[in-house]
Amino acid sequence: MTVIDPETQAGWVPEADEVDEEEEMPLSLRLSIADTLTLGNATCGFMAVYFTTTGILIPHLTGSQESGMARHSAATAVILMLCAAVFDLFDGLVARKLRSSPMGAELDNLSDLISFGLAPAYFVLVYGMVADDAHQRVAAVGGIVVLLAVVLRLARFSCVTVKDGTFQGMPSPFGALTVVSIVLLELPFVATLMAIIGTAWLMVSRVEYPKPRGRLAGAMLSWIVLSMGLLAAWAFDAPSGQLLLQTGCALQLVMGAVIPLFATARRVNNFRGNRREARAAQLP
Repeated sequence: MTVIDPETQAGWVPEADEVDEEEEMPLSLRLSIADTLTLGNATCGFMAVYFTTTGILIPHLTGSQESGMARHSAATAVILMLCAAVFDLFDGLVARKLRSSPMGAELDNLSDLISFGLAPAYFVLVYGMVADDAHQRVAAVGGIVVLLAVVLRLARFSCVTVKDGTFQGMPSPFGALTVVSIVLLELPFVATLMAIIGTAWLMVSRVEYPKPRGRLAGAMLSWIVLSMGLLAAWAFDAPSGQLLLQTGCALQLVMGAVIPLFATARRVNNFRGNRREARAAQLP
């Protein structure tokens, strides 16, 4: 029952109602379905670091020669990064279809930093410690470059508005998968380091990349599933597993180089088309 004060004409709400309102969780602390997927992204990134440490780095430091264990752990770490990319793909789709919480964008950036910044940078660092022809300190610099590129990219993404349907610079999930693909190709150290630095530059560049929507999202998901299959075949030493993995890694690098070329060519064609239309409009 609500009691009206005759002097103030204000309604007095019973004390129990006030307590209920105070105990109700603030909107900013409620997790949506999209936020749950984002947290799955962060979990996969952390577990990728875990498997890289326990399955590759620690056996190397303790003198273990179990190459199969290292191969399984490397494949597991990369598969977890691929799973993080799947979570990152679907949390955006779910957020557009359903309600997202006010902290969704912040959660997404923090999770991406773990899965696509820390995890691949740490993968590069460990590669520099265990590979025969690698240099640990130089590889550490390469890992730092990857991490800082993702940090700068995510910060710019939060501050800069670009036209709808495109990213400015290589998306961090695509960049992380390209970095680990370069490592798994087992190229000479100098070539590996230069390719990693080139990928980091693409992430902070202004080259336009299309956002994974519609058919492109389906194609990306299919490529991730195929990559997981190639990694599993390599991990379990299937016939031609090494060749299949190297083929997949090479295709990842080719896509990373070709997509910007197509985007640049499309932008040039659009610019030329606009100029022709402007000239045609000026003619009497």
